[in-house]
Amino acid sequence: MPNTFADAILNRFLRYAVIDTMSDDKKVGERHPSTDGQWDLLRLLEQELRDLGIEDIQVDEHGVVIGRLPSNVDHDVPAVAFMAHVDTADDVPGNGVKPRVIASYDGKDIPLNEEHTLKVEDNPELLRYKGETVIVTDGNTLLGSDDKAGVAEIMSAAEYLLSHPEIKHGVVEFIFTSDEETGAGMDTFPYDKISCDYCYTIDGGKRYEIESECFNAATVRVHFSGVSYHFGAARGRLVNALTMAAFFVNALPQAESPEATDERYGYYCAQSMSGTNTEVDLTLYLRDFDLEILDRRIEAIKQLAAATEALYPNGAVSVDAKHIYYNMALVAKNKPFAMENLLKAGDELGFNLEQALIRGGTDGARMANERNIPCPNIFTGGHNLHSQFEWAALPAMEDAARLILKIIEVGAAT
Repeated sequence: MPNTFADAILNRFLRYAVIDTMSDDKKVGERHPSTDGQWDLLRLLEQELRDLGIEDIQVDEHGVVIGRLPSNVDHDVPAVAFMAHVDTADDVPGNGVKPRVIASYDGKDIPLNEEHTLKVEDNPELLRYKGETVIVTDGNTLLGSDDKAGVAEIMSAAEYLLSHPEIKHGVVEFIFTSDEETGAGMDTFPYDKISCDYCYTIDGGKRYEIESECFNAATVRVHFSGVSYHFGAARGRLVNALTMAAFFVNALPQAESPEATDERYGYYCAQSMSGTNTEVDLTLYLRDFDLEILDRRIEAIKQLAAATEALYPNGAVSVDAKHIYYNMALVAKNKPFAMENLLKAGDELGFNLEQALIRGGTDGARMANERNIPCPNIFTGGHNLHSQFEWAALPAMEDAARLILKIIEVGAAT
């Protein structure tokens, strides 16, 4: 493909990156999407799909845009979809993004601003792109390659496909969701509006990394109720809910925390806590690749709650645990054609695809488990996601878009 394809991807990404789409988990349940900016990008994507000539477009009231391209082959083949989310995280500021393009990277450290520098020592993957184009932040916000790089890659692949009618394809759906970063992206997903037999999220990281297995996830909300009493006469009467909560959090095994685990090891994570000495709310994230072990973690939390009550008489601890998403490996195993087509496409392009684990989840994990639709995850070319040190490599972004197109061709030949 000519360099204009890479240019189209870059221009799209830069256009999308500056749109303020940071989601807000505090508004989940009140509105969907949680922020108005996500609608700005969703409506732009709707219009761009129309401008490309796609006629079958549906916009769901809860922030999902679906564009469907009819088959141009004379035999039935499974319908395929590609999905990305428009929102960015709030771990660091995700609005007011000012991306900077380095057209011919020299292989050295990259100063982002007076305070922050993107160091090669910490980012050896940068050296793979010496002489190539990389995109960085100004050191004040994240970049948004999670997942606007995926959005740009899908849209650029769609444009290429529509401008090259000689490419054979079955039904292809392009899906853009909102609020993925809050975990609520699929809460109201309009499954009745899609027809795909298999799907791919374009929501990964480094070049050639693909994933078909993710964590099982649970969110546990723990409430501590203390007993209020005047501090001057508190002995034997006051039960401090904050003290109870602090004991509880400190009892979580540090060796099984996010910062102490990798690969297939799961964890407990205290995500947020708020309240007073009378009432405290604590949110925990539990993760594990093995569902049985995840359920064991939930049971351990319940037992810790009982122990806390025993140690703080008259105090009370309640636990509300909810499974959020499940490991999509089982669906991928039972319907292997999604991974088979992906691996074949990679082989035909000469890509050395590497299978990895998602230490997290994607919208695809929920799609897989809620509708039995296999949904592997594909790299976007982004690095250091959710940080002001985020960067993306244009050659990897181009390869992701090329892989999308090749998957479509492989699928049409089945």
